[in-house]
Amino acid sequence: MPIFMDRHEVPAGTTAETLATIHQEDLKIEHEFGCRGFTYWYDDDRKQAFCLIEAPNEEAIIDMHRKAHGDVPNRIIEVDPAIVTSFLGRISDPEKSQNTTLNIINDPAFRVIMVIETNNYLNRVEANQYSIFNQKFHKSITKTFDKFEGRIVKQNNNVYITSFKSVTNAVFCALKVRSNFKYITPKFEDHDRILKMAINAGVPVTAHNTIFEETVNLATRMCEHVHRQIVITQEIKSLYESENRNAFVDNDLIYTLSLDGQQFLTQLMDFIEDHWRDPELDVSGFSKSLGYSKSQFYRKLKSLTGKSPNTFIRDYRLNQSLKLLHEQRGNVSEIAFETGFNSLAYFSECFKRKFKILPSKYIQQHTF
Repeated sequence: MPIFMDRHEVPAGTTAETLATIHQEDLKIEHEFGCRGFTYWYDDDRKQAFCLIEAPNEEAIIDMHRKAHGDVPNRIIEVDPAIVTSFLGRISDPEKSQNTTLNIINDPAFRVIMVIETNNYLNRVEANQYSIFNQKFHKSITKTFDKFEGRIVKQNNNVYITSFKSVTNAVFCALKVRSNFKYITPKFEDHDRILKMAINAGVPVTAHNTIFEETVNLATRMCEHVHRQIVITQEIKSLYESENRNAFVDNDLIYTLSLDGQQFLTQLMDFIEDHWRDPELDVSGFSKSLGYSKSQFYRKLKSLTGKSPNTFIRDYRLNQSLKLLHEQRGNVSEIAFETGFNSLAYFSECFKRKFKILPSKYIQQHTF
């Protein structure tokens, strides 16, 4: 049967003991609805609870909760228990509470998520060019995650997504990764020594369909598009300063994305992800759709990404074309027009200027 996670907004005045009692009411009747409750998380500060339940469908969970105590969930999503473990560290009750009558749990599901991106394997001209770098970097970064109690949720050659309970640990981890990176890549050219990090925080179940999707999505966008090496949200900064008795984040090393900047980034990426294939997309239409004049749009985009609007659109399309070429989703001509370029010659010229190789040559070297 599928496994689901639900979210409950808990009324003020509710205690962890109250939640434990409510959970027991679910367990008493769960068999009537074909459900099996694994565990739950409760955040007393934010007044939120998240239940992990095996069930035939969402309706069974709602009906079980309604009959047991009347508190139906605000949202339910289907989850992979392995991914839940990666983010939250468990899929059963904490050991310390298993021998208590009520299994009182006051364990928040709120997590700090770090996204790290380094040299993209798609950019390699030679298949094994960065194999030694990848081995050294993975060994170094895994050791750093362990030191700061980070749990790796996802990793490949160039992306790490890691979950932390502590904002302070996440920030210190990012600074340590940054410090170590220069010793791993001393022989590489500056343009090959790519390292970007972003830190965001949130809860597992929101309006999106997958666990921590909203949090990971924003952190990924910050990592890929904000023109800084380490980027954090305003919430992360506030939480860090609260945890450390108002000790300030080092603004020389860490860039804090304002709420206004966060909103602009979300608008920007929502629009470009929907319209980047349109060959008629231009700066005028782009800025107007986001509600800015051309000059306002230029200033905001340049400040955030370090790129002009035309360069941003072109680079986004080129990055998408690189992925399509790597996945062999068509020939050069097909991919050029699919990614919004009207001219094959101009596409090839732009591609070579950005990736230092012609798209036709890239296909030859990456065809197996």
